[in-house]
Amino acid sequence: MITELKEILEDNAREYYRNALQAEKRGEYNSAVTLFFKAISALCDLYILSKEGKVPSSHADRLRILESNHPSVYKVIDKDFPFYQDSYKARLNKETSEMLKDDAKRLFELLKIRMQ
Repeated sequence: MITELKEILEDNAREYYRNALQAEKRGEYNSAVTLFFKAISALCDLYILSKEGKVPSSHADRLRILESNHPSVYKVIDKDFPFYQDSYKARLNKETSEMLKDDAKRLFELLKIRMQ
């Protein structure tokens, strides 16, 4: 069960990341930011699963677990979450997209997962 869940989270993170790269190339930065954040969230869930044997049930649960037990990973997602929230009501830019892309890359590297 855990192995299958890890594979699903990895596959989802790669899919979100690939689609974010495509949206970014088209200049669709709100979509890119949303998809990069979804990749980051899947990678954080994978990190929590590998360290704690469970997957968080919500954004709030994810943030709470990371803040309490994994502050270095928490700093990444906590910094990025407001941009994800803003993607609903603001026009985001290339710089924001690139920042989230870099954070996703760092998490792929931390987890030793190839991005594509």
